[in-house]
Amino acid sequence: MKRVKFVIIGSGVSGLLTANKLLQAGESDFLILEGRDRIGGRVFTNNGIDIGATWFQGHHVYLSQLLKELNIASFNQYSAGKSVLVYNSMAPAHYFKTDSSAPSAQRIVGGSTSLINVLAEKVKDKINYNCKVKQLTEKEDTIVVKTNTNHFIASKVISTIPPKLATALLYEPELPEKLKKVMDRTHTWMSNAIKVGISFKTPFWREKDLSGTVIGQIGPVIELYDHSNANNTEFSLMGFVNEGLRGTSSEKRKSRILSYLETYLGEEIREYTNYIEKDWSKDRCTSCQHLNSVYMSPEYGNKVFNTTYFNNKLLFSGTETSAHYGGYLEGAVYSGLQAAKIIMKETL
Repeated sequence: MKRVKFVIIGSGVSGLLTANKLLQAGESDFLILEGRDRIGGRVFTNNGIDIGATWFQGHHVYLSQLLKELNIASFNQYSAGKSVLVYNSMAPAHYFKTDSSAPSAQRIVGGSTSLINVLAEKVKDKINYNCKVKQLTEKEDTIVVKTNTNHFIASKVISTIPPKLATALLYEPELPEKLKKVMDRTHTWMSNAIKVGISFKTPFWREKDLSGTVIGQIGPVIELYDHSNANNTEFSLMGFVNEGLRGTSSEKRKSRILSYLETYLGEEIREYTNYIEKDWSKDRCTSCQHLNSVYMSPEYGNKVFNTTYFNNKLLFSGTETSAHYGGYLEGAVYSGLQAAKIIMKETL
């Protein structure tokens, strides 16, 4: 067993930011337990393509301020040219242009993982990989954290596991029934998403005065966007795959996606240099076996997450717990900041 003052479960934005804030406050007696073999959680940049969290908006003030503090640059999502709206398989597609004066979504230079890498830099020696938490047991003035590899004894525990997944852990004593019900019905952001990224030598769609945006609920791809890098030296398209294709083989799904995009963007779609997919429903650190897709805006930031449990020793954090833009990167940042404040206040 290893005894520490703080245990943070999860090395996504929330967990890493809380760790950084503890460090800034002079608290270095903590560990981060990560179930995956990588940091970042649902922030995942693969070959320059964000197949996890991608965009943020100007009104996401906490994230914007954090990027500024960490000296991480951002840039506007490319949207020049005609976009495609596919609203009926029996009718021609509708082409439209976005209002150039409207606020643009923004992306992080180098991919969203740039934020993760900077946050992890000062706490990298605190991270335990492939460490899956199984049980939390209150024992006098501590919590015993049982994992697949070790036992840890902590004065305080901050869990950033998505609430729905956190209900699968064993708790001794049991959590309050009201809390368990809220956790179980809280949708896990990204859990039902299938993302696709396709790279090319040139941005052929731009040469056709196309933005790269394709929107429609009836095709294999329900959303697609230009995902070229900030310096316009790497060119990609990235989007969300229709969940109806989840049960098909990867080969058939890829074939249908390319055929669909060829119809609206051109035959050059076949000249890709890289093709990747990520089905988050198959990621057991994000999703669960009994997946419920949510098509309306899910509710996040329930009041039950504003308090601590296990006699002020256990706090639930993460973007789903945030009443401020829950389900966004902004919510993850806000929850990470709040968790540090709450847990340090409870320590005094």
